[in-house]
Amino acid sequence: MIKNTAAQMSSALEKGETTSVELTKIHLDRIADVDQKVKAFLHVDGESALKQAAAVDADRASGKKLGPLAGIPLALKDVLAQEGVPTTAGSKILQGWKPPYDSTVVAKLKAAGVVILGKTNMDEFAMGSSTENSGYGPTFNPWDLTRTPGGSSGGSAAAVSAFEAPLAIGSDTGGSIRQPAALTGIVGVRPTYGAVSRYGLIAYSSSLDQAGPFGRTVLDTAMLHAVIAGHDPKDATSINAPVPAVVAAAKSGDVKGLKIGVIKQLQGDGYQTGVQARFSESLDILASLGAQIVQVDCPSFEYALAAYYLIAPSECSSNLARFDAMRYGLRTGEVDGASAETVMNATREAGFGREVKRRIILGTYALSSGYYDAYYGSAQKIRTLIIEDYKKAFTQADVLVSPTSPITAFKIGEKSEDPIAMYLADVATIPVNLAGICGMSLPAGLADEDNLPVGFQIMAPAMQDQRLYQVGAALEAALVSKWGGHLISKAPALGGAR
Repeated sequence: MIKNTAAQMSSALEKGETTSVELTKIHLDRIADVDQKVKAFLHVDGESALKQAAAVDADRASGKKLGPLAGIPLALKDVLAQEGVPTTAGSKILQGWKPPYDSTVVAKLKAAGVVILGKTNMDEFAMGSSTENSGYGPTFNPWDLTRTPGGSSGGSAAAVSAFEAPLAIGSDTGGSIRQPAALTGIVGVRPTYGAVSRYGLIAYSSSLDQAGPFGRTVLDTAMLHAVIAGHDPKDATSINAPVPAVVAAAKSGDVKGLKIGVIKQLQGDGYQTGVQARFSESLDILASLGAQIVQVDCPSFEYALAAYYLIAPSECSSNLARFDAMRYGLRTGEVDGASAETVMNATREAGFGREVKRRIILGTYALSSGYYDAYYGSAQKIRTLIIEDYKKAFTQADVLVSPTSPITAFKIGEKSEDPIAMYLADVATIPVNLAGICGMSLPAGLADEDNLPVGFQIMAPAMQDQRLYQVGAALEAALVSKWGGHLISKAPALGGAR
């Protein structure tokens, strides 16, 4: 049962073949068995999860109409506020903080009867591509415990990949759902910016952050997407429009006649040979299914990485100013005669990690008098050019595609001393965030060099998220037929390096 898809678990619950309490127990047992190796979770809320599950079972027994994910367990990234549950954003500065309210995403999950197992590890304040920047230690890739699962949502991705949960929620600021999905062999989606409420999502970069779903299949991910999406008056950036028909699209999976655009700038130099090979094979499969493959040129994408690492740190320097030891979270340096400034400085020094400090300093510099126009202003102009490149490309193709990550999962510690090398891990995912459109990563196979998962990225225009699932479902079905099962079934037994 633990290796079934969320859709299969939902069917079993509806038929009375299992109960939510049983499903929850087997996943809690799995966490107890393997998470000391994977370290996907920061906090496991077993008692509350079993109470949630029992309530769903009681509702089902009474004949109450329930949603398709009622009773299904889920892992929640620790960047989303959950009432009464420790929420740290992977940072020591929020250690022990228990929010007095639920984020909108959590409220929607609870209303749908989804069982929240606990909070997952992440790069501190979502700043990173490997989950090594967590204030509580790294998460390890279930495919190879010497490697990173990607980031910043590495804990959520690893939990799904390790069968600790069938579903998970992450957040994606520059690729932090799609990149770890690629590195752990699962499906991850960054919905259109504003399609999922950011209320209660601890902010890193407000114009880029977006919560989204993880699953082991395209359909599972679509089902979760449908639950968390929708307009929210509590979020000023929330889009007041119907949720795209993502579940129906995931069930259809027909690409005949669609134009699929291959972005010239997101392949070639710097992309691992095995990654490029699996990408090319996936294009061949889509062509065999009746899609038309076209090449598109997005010249401004060459500057996306540089623009992102000015815009995101600038916004983070503003957002993280609220963590000042005055209201909540860590407070240190408090001695007789100490000024508020002294306490604030001591707390931020002790509470923030190295990468967070680096980005705060970078952002503060970019916003400073005399440099604003040269750095932040110029980056915003590049952002506009990227948006225009996407608009032009979508006149030539229905969706755009690329490898999700230029490389497979890298070794723990391999890039931690070289920030630029780490930043390059997101080179293919960042343009989506800058433009505010939607993107998906799904497994495309294993790289020949290291037998590790490769991700295939699909991009669609804003509020056309259903196109991701339509194309993703078609490609997934063909690949599953070719492999004789989902890629995750090919993973080695959890327990160590290959």
